[in-house]
Amino acid sequence: MFEMNKPKYLTRGVNAEIPIELQLFMWNCIDSIPKKKDYLQVFKLSNENGMQRIEHSHEQPNFKMNYVLTTIDNPVTEKIYVIDDGEHLTMLLAKEY
Repeated sequence: MFEMNKPKYLTRGVNAEIPIELQLFMWNCIDSIPKKKDYLQVFKLSNENGMQRIEHSHEQPNFKMNYVLTTIDNPVTEKIYVIDDGEHLTMLLAKEY
């Protein structure tokens, strides 16, 4: 799952609502997981006192990591899924699912 050589796609919603810095950060978070990855990665983005908070998780095996980014000017509040369907990787807003 989530091999680096697979084509990566994102939806119009992600392209319109999620800054490129956050998109790249989330792809990097997935790439840096040292153990087995689930086909579904979940990112919960929120504003924490003017800073960008990101909770990254997946179910099998159980994984959860929290980040706080101080360099994002306008923090985003959204839930994002990244799905590995076997052939390619897709980043989408949860509301687009």
